Amino acid sequence: MSGKVHVVVADDHPLFRGGVVLTLQEHGGFAVVAQVGTADEAVAAVETHMPDVALLDISMPGSGLAAAGTIARRFPAVALVMLTASETDDDLLTALKTGARGYVLKGVGADELTRIVQAVAEGASYVPPALAGRVLAALQDRRRGPPPPEVEELTEREAEILRHLALGLSNKEIARALDLQEKTIKHYMTNILQKLQVRNRVEAALKARDLGLS
Repeated sequence: MSGKVHVVVADDHPLFRGGVVLTLQEHGGFAVVAQVGTADEAVAAVETHMPDVALLDISMPGSGLAAAGTIARRFPAVALVMLTASETDDDLLTALKTGARGYVLKGVGADELTRIVQAVAEGASYVPPALAGRVLAALQDRRRGPPPPEVEELTEREAEILRHLALGLSNKEIARALDLQEKTIKHYMTNILQKLQVRNRVEAALKARDLGLS
């Protein structure tokens, strides 16, 4: 991605919001185009500025999850990152199903926050490893029926890559494990996301575990 990443920051606590804005501005690679405090204001700011990324507090007035749903539906090109103190599985799963590509706990450091926002802006996804592991472990115990049609459409290689993804491996690590080029894994990953009808790697990993492909 060339140029600065344009960001809308939405949080109803001015002190925290100001800290996030300052962190992004000091990095130099971001331009904060709006900072607001409610869900309605967040949607309006996204509509006005069409940023690359919207950082949304889950618990702000009007619900950050509700704002995320509206933004995902109306402005799908905008990457959504939830900023939250919540470590509950329900909030995480709801955020991912709503369309969020990132789920960041408010205790995160400045360097980590900028790294995550940059990565999400470039198409990656992020969930705190501890939360991702807990949710994936819980999904392992679900009862499973026959594979749905989209899973049956996966080639053997795609299923193999998906199994590695469900273990938490990066594209580079999967490429090394399968003796393939990283760009080849990226190509396969695009096909896998389309066939599973999911938005990102996190949702694909969750679905893989849910379907017993791990």
